[in-house]
Amino acid sequence: MAKIGIRDVSKAAGVSVTTVSHALSEVHQSRVSPETRELVRAVAARLGYAPNRLASGLRNQRSYLLGLVSDEIATSPFAGEMLLGAQDAAYERGWLLMLVDSGRNRELEEKQVSTLLQHQVDGILFARMYHQQAHVPARIGGIPVVLLDAFDADGRYSSVVPDEAAAARAAVKELTDAGHRRIGFINNSDDIPASAGRLAGYREGLAEVGIAYDGALVATRPPGPAGGRDGAHELLSRQDRPTALFCFHDQQAFGAYEVAASLGLSIPEDLSVVSIDNFDIIADGLWPGLTSVALPHYEMGRWAVSRLLSEIEDPDLEPEQIRFDCPIIRRGSVAGPR
Repeated sequence: MAKIGIRDVSKAAGVSVTTVSHALSEVHQSRVSPETRELVRAVAARLGYAPNRLASGLRNQRSYLLGLVSDEIATSPFAGEMLLGAQDAAYERGWLLMLVDSGRNRELEEKQVSTLLQHQVDGILFARMYHQQAHVPARIGGIPVVLLDAFDADGRYSSVVPDEAAAARAAVKELTDAGHRRIGFINNSDDIPASAGRLAGYREGLAEVGIAYDGALVATRPPGPAGGRDGAHELLSRQDRPTALFCFHDQQAFGAYEVAASLGLSIPEDLSVVSIDNFDIIADGLWPGLTSVALPHYEMGRWAVSRLLSEIEDPDLEPEQIRFDCPIIRRGSVAGPR
């Protein structure tokens, strides 16, 4: 079978070769109308034509490769949607994403970055398992870099993170809208932006409805179910126990459910619970289902790749720092207080 070329697409679509070239180009596609672009791409797909990326790369001095450097996302079930969002955005634009995962080994990460640079990637994403400050190796040089679920102290790089305070306010509002006025908070004891941001959002959410902050209703514990059990036991064993709990993340909420059951408290009849993460295995697996504020991992991954490609096309773009909204996913863990 003869190889399909650009002239075959031009003839079948009834447009010039130049128009086909522009319609299939990520750089020049804006030079043709959306209707023509859609027509050309449909014809190209039907005929099985794909642009020669090698030749295009030689002309533009590009590899059409992006590197994604992960600390442990690829080996964890919690934030994999970030990788999926990044991969989808790259694929839709005709780019290939090369993923490396260091397992939080800084020395290994340095070697991985060197390998990506040897493969002449056109840009690099530094993705982190949770919202934190990222270190970008000096050897990166002048190629574009975007930080995913991370930030740099100097604001030198574009970055995207969840709006931690807004996520906590949404969780508290869910409880105050249901009528709760005594709301406990199990926070993460790790010194990370999410812990500080969610505590600030908890306080702001209470203040918005005129509830005074009470530090006695905040239990700061390690992340995970054990921390949730410990914090919930402290708060729910009080004579003036809270009627609702806001948990730093779904794993702590899992522990809180266990303690509530051990104390004979029904959810949501005796105790309402709200969390952050919307990790389906936990939030959907608990009974009743856990109302949780979703971290927009997929959307952040897509934005990061789109931003990186924009900076590849226009190196003069100023860095942009973005905080993404976090939607609440309602299930069965919230009701009005008795």
